Amino acid sequence: MANLVYKRVSTDQQSTARQNLVLDEAGIEDPVVFEEDPGTSSRLHPLERPKFRALLDYARPGDTVHISEMFRLVRGTGHILDVLDVLHREQVALRIHDGAFSAMDLTARHPRTGELVSTVKFMVQTLAAAGELQRDLQRELTYDGLRAAEAKGKKGGRRPAVPAAKTDDVRTAYLEGRSIAALARDHGVSRGAIRTAVADLLPDHAAVGQETVPAPELPITLDMPGKVADFLRAAGLGPAERAALDQGVTVRRGQGYTLRVSAIPTVHRGLLARCQPLDGSQGVPAVPAQRKARREYENRVSALAPTTP
Repeated sequence: MANLVYKRVSTDQQSTARQNLVLDEAGIEDPVVFEEDPGTSSRLHPLERPKFRALLDYARPGDTVHISEMFRLVRGTGHILDVLDVLHREQVALRIHDGAFSAMDLTARHPRTGELVSTVKFMVQTLAAAGELQRDLQRELTYDGLRAAEAKGKKGGRRPAVPAAKTDDVRTAYLEGRSIAALARDHGVSRGAIRTAVADLLPDHAAVGQETVPAPELPITLDMPGKVADFLRAAGLGPAERAALDQGVTVRRGQGYTLRVSAIPTVHRGLLARCQPLDGSQGVPAVPAQRKARREYENRVSALAPTTP
């Protein structure tokens, strides 16, 4: 039974020091650590994060996932319930060591239905909503504080990581051949701060400041024909694809049905690729009704906005 530790920070200016303290105090034996790259946003669904996907691939029934607090792993109610469903299916326990969720058994299921115990589900939804409200209030207070400061003639925001008095020294050292990594160590700042100070001196300076972080994909609801859903349920799917399928809502249509699936476009495209054999490829004889269902689903997925390279 392995102890799998998951860590994440939202920006590259943060550290995992507090998480390390909480987890060290928990006395976890022989931890196997999975730590996301710095700056992994909480807006990105946990099942889409590289290190959490790696953790799920590594996990075996009976293992336990350890996190310092719930919001290191999830952002809102939907994320929590998605993750709990996947962990339940994989027979992996979840242990939270700090915060409001630390006293709860989030894996408790009804012995007959297999669904989350209603009181647990209610508490999860309530506490998650309270956490979202707290973050929203913090943003509002920060905004109000910045406006009040501006009214007094003060400029808000962070101070430059490289002091103005040191900028010329940094630029001169860079022109003399000093590397960005070495300058960051010398001045005790991030590499990004050094790049900002020497932006116009970089070989690709024309592109500096023009790069934009792509907006996270938002879930889109598509109707999947029942024949496609039946095929995919028996197929080997990734965690995100399986979670999307399991969370689908069945809509009866005559003698058949459609499955209303909510997922980001990348997951929809992955599901479409998984049902390729229904077209008669890969040596599998095509069934006309299944081929028609797959092409109907393909038309809906193809109508989604193309992925920006």
